[in-house]
Amino acid sequence: MDQKTKEQELLTLMIGIYCKKKHRCKTLCDECTALLDYAKLRAEKCPFQETKTFCSNCKIHCYRPSEREKIRNVMKFAGPWMLIYNPPLAIKHVAETIKHKRKEQSNEST
Repeated sequence: MDQKTKEQELLTLMIGIYCKKKHRCKTLCDECTALLDYAKLRAEKCPFQETKTFCSNCKIHCYRPSEREKIRNVMKFAGPWMLIYNPPLAIKHVAETIKHKRKEQSNEST
């Protein structure tokens, strides 16, 4: 499975968790569907898609400020739930984030 497909599955899962828990919807509401469509479009157009791990680790933030805040809220809320819904993906995300931060710190110190 390529990185683009993985990211789209992750977005779908996390926005689905958020909508289910926050909006009490069985299927995605219009607001969450619009956010998912927007996030998929941004991921599709990402010039770093093949080499990046997660958008949060990217130096370029291509979301509009309003959507960026929405997706940040979704990730903050749904992230802990990922330990229940998809533990391997949650652990991988934490490991990649730590690895990215260590790499940034080593680049700053040199």
